[in-house]
Amino acid sequence: MKIWTSEHTFNHPWETVTQAAWRKYPNPMTPSIIGTDVVERQVVNGVLHTHRLVQSKWYFPKWTHALIGTAKTCFASERSTVDPERKQMVLKTNNLTFCRNISVDEVLYYEPHPADGSKTLLKQEATVTVYGVPLSHYMEDLLTSTISSNAGKGRQGLEWVIGLINTEVKGIARGTDELIHSTRRSIDEVTESARKSMDEISVQAAKAAKAMHIT
Repeated sequence: MKIWTSEHTFNHPWETVTQAAWRKYPNPMTPSIIGTDVVERQVVNGVLHTHRLVQSKWYFPKWTHALIGTAKTCFASERSTVDPERKQMVLKTNNLTFCRNISVDEVLYYEPHPADGSKTLLKQEATVTVYGVPLSHYMEDLLTSTISSNAGKGRQGLEWVIGLINTEVKGIARGTDELIHSTRRSIDEVTESARKSMDEISVQAAKAAKAMHIT
């Protein structure tokens, strides 16, 4: 059995990082993840519980095919909880494909950084176990190395999604400003038109009063 751990700090608030985590796939940094499907989702005591099926491609060396078999597509079960009051997001993933010989249990924790609430601390832990086949320790090292590499790509992918979110927010803000300016211009035009109409009415009324006085 091999245990791999890692910590990473995102220079973004927890709300932004967790929103990006939901929109993480697809992204150009982790093309191995083909897609995700929501199996179940519910809110219990203010905590969001979600079960998703993750579809991916794992490129095992050819020499492993005779030991564990082959699969064009691999599946994993992901169960997550999001507690907005405690500001904690936890994702637990375990593999479904090759589970007769391989067990990969991964846990991710997203929480505000204890030293700086404007940042987010990500803690990752993966437990890898290979059993029932020769060279099990070597395969555990291979899988752990792959997980470490994928974790780095996953963080890059999350930053990419965060960039998209920030661009969207700026676009909405810019659109809102333009709408406000447009509304103000419309109000000014209506006000000016109303003022001119009132001036014309006043002139006409003055002319009418003068004519009646002369008469």
